[in-house]
Amino acid sequence: MKYANIIVNISHESLDKTFQYVIPERLRDEVSVGDYVSIPFGRGNRLIEGYVLEITDKAEIDPAKLKEITGIKTDSRLVEHKLIRLAYWMKQRYGSTMITALKTVLPIKKIVKEKEERSIILCMEDEAAYERLKLYARKHQTARERLMRELINEKQLDYRLVTTKLNISTATINAMEKQEVLKIEKTRVYRNTAGRTDESGSSNRLRLNEEQEKIASGIINEYSRGIRNTYLIHGITGSGKTEVYMEIIDAVVRQGRQVIVLIPEISLTYQTVMRFYKRFGDSVSTLHSKLSDGEKYDQFERAKKGEISVMIGPRSALFTPFEDLGLIVIDEEHESSYKSDSMPKYHARETAIELAALHGASVILGSATPSMEAYYRALKGEYKLYTLDKRARSDAGLPAVHIADLREELKSGNRTMFSRELKAMMEERLEKGEQIMLFLNRRGYAGFYSCRSCGFVLKCPHCDVSMSRHEGGRLKCHYCGYEREEVKICPECGSSYIGGMRAGTQQIEEGVKKLFPHASVLRMDADTTSAKGSYEKILSAFANREADILIGTQMIVKGHDFPYVTLMGILIADMSLNVGDYRASERTFQLLTQAAGRAGRAEFPGDVVIQTYKPEHYAIIAAAKQDYKEFYNEEIMYRELMEYPPAGHMLAVMIESRDEDAADDYAKGLAEMLKDDIIKGLHTDKVRLIGPADAAVRKINDVYRKLIYLKSADQELLVALKDRVEEIKDNDEINPVTKNKGIRVTPDMDPVNGY
Repeated sequence: MKYANIIVNISHESLDKTFQYVIPERLRDEVSVGDYVSIPFGRGNRLIEGYVLEITDKAEIDPAKLKEITGIKTDSRLVEHKLIRLAYWMKQRYGSTMITALKTVLPIKKIVKEKEERSIILCMEDEAAYERLKLYARKHQTARERLMRELINEKQLDYRLVTTKLNISTATINAMEKQEVLKIEKTRVYRNTAGRTDESGSSNRLRLNEEQEKIASGIINEYSRGIRNTYLIHGITGSGKTEVYMEIIDAVVRQGRQVIVLIPEISLTYQTVMRFYKRFGDSVSTLHSKLSDGEKYDQFERAKKGEISVMIGPRSALFTPFEDLGLIVIDEEHESSYKSDSMPKYHARETAIELAALHGASVILGSATPSMEAYYRALKGEYKLYTLDKRARSDAGLPAVHIADLREELKSGNRTMFSRELKAMMEERLEKGEQIMLFLNRRGYAGFYSCRSCGFVLKCPHCDVSMSRHEGGRLKCHYCGYEREEVKICPECGSSYIGGMRAGTQQIEEGVKKLFPHASVLRMDADTTSAKGSYEKILSAFANREADILIGTQMIVKGHDFPYVTLMGILIADMSLNVGDYRASERTFQLLTQAAGRAGRAEFPGDVVIQTYKPEHYAIIAAAKQDYKEFYNEEIMYRELMEYPPAGHMLAVMIESRDEDAADDYAKGLAEMLKDDIIKGLHTDKVRLIGPADAAVRKINDVYRKLIYLKSADQELLVALKDRVEEIKDNDEINPVTKNKGIRVTPDMDPVNGY
């Protein structure tokens, strides 16, 4: 017998209450996850509707006490129907409970007060109004007289302005309303997160060049013929990918369908949004983490009601409840932020493709530095590949790239953070009145705090990581947030030669101001952008040439277009190569290429200085040439040799516990069980099991971390092993170590970020 777990009120804030029903024999082959069904409910067995969240062969109570599903009412147009199906796919592919997956994909359930605007409208003809005005004057009712005079002049007034600027009390307004002198009209207003402009529509369309037009027309022609595909647009920095997106989006919107545009959270800037807003006007909205609950609520409501056609945002925008989604665009598709770091650990790229299939939509991926996975699949024919190898502006060529060997700088006696070549170029640009960007893949005064006498490194007492010094002399752990006062004496040897090894944006800013005291400097990092709207303020100020130099972390190198930037300095370019992660070379190449692409995007020629201790590394050489294919061909050989994605697939299983011995015992037991399953299934030649071993960061916030890795070319086989991990995790009889030990087990399919 089959049973269905059904949620009967999906609009409620709580999603964790389901009811179980029997699937009758006549419906056994028809009911599936996501279906909208009718069911008897309550003592009177009144018929209501609900969504099927899960189908199981296990009854939660005595089957004789369970009621049967009455019928299927599914309308394929229902937004929830598709999102529940997507949640089920995510649960199956990436691992999690169904409830957790649902909470990820379903729109906000928090009850947020609707925003409304009130107007005060005169209800009298002019002659009667003047008589009433005289009456108020005779009775010395000055507040009513003042309001009446304004209403005669304007006929309609904003309620808030009346109570504030005219200083009229609500009691006065209510009294006049009772006299039928005026009426109060309420209008529901949605919080518009994109801002406003009168410049919208086709008049803001830029003329595409030949390369851009070929790609746009090719995709539009296939779309109009009902062909739904996944496309990869590999376009160099400044090649005009956004204009191609907008041309295709315009064609899809004209067919009455909706579009989701994903961009990395860090790049959700005023500049990016306004390009879309000027083209599509009020039909565009945005979602991102800095919006209030009310703003998010309003955007989802507008989407469900069909009041917007284009939603822009980070990976969470993927779950916008559009009824007729026609296209998903993922810009900068290589970004690691598209992979969720909480359960379910889905990747927006694969999830978008699955969502598009449910809606009959197409997917466009775009990047100057595509992920290895996307390019690999494009070369295999799974995605259709398009290339833009020229900058959109005919007068804008790629910048000249110079590599400064920091080892040689040190030998020559230069101990500053700026190479001689970069310093000379900065002086030249400042004299010309041009702008400069300096990129560092660090923030604040971040760096480790150590003793130069004995080598002791001060670590967080709760995490297996070093403390970092921040402004004001505070030491901070970037993993758990633990803080303490700065240490003046080494606790190991008593030396006073202890301090922070600093290489952060604040130090760069201080160094720039010492070298160029008359230059105006802006800094953009996690510390300066914590407040709402801070991204926009900093970037707008720089775009308006209110500063000569912009210093920042990764957020300054992605997607921005500043025509007067002619110099990009990349400081300690190889820092990201030192991370213990098989994607380190890929990330370094992407960062350097994206950073280099910020210079010389208009008629002014650009220069880039890459400062590095490893000028011979293939990622740095290829980035200096801006040659993606050279990097890909080198990197894919290593991936194939080691069976790393995209040449294979990998399942990471994290085991965590506050009890280190318990975590170790559980990890060893789990590894043995998985080995037995692999041997029994005759998959020893298809799956490699590595570990268990300590994670790169062994302890975070007093929680110990162990890792098991499984590699295979067969992703479905890894999905089956992921299911086995979850079965073992949820069954104390299979693995009794979990009992009372607080063990947490988290699977991660094709992890993007290292542990």
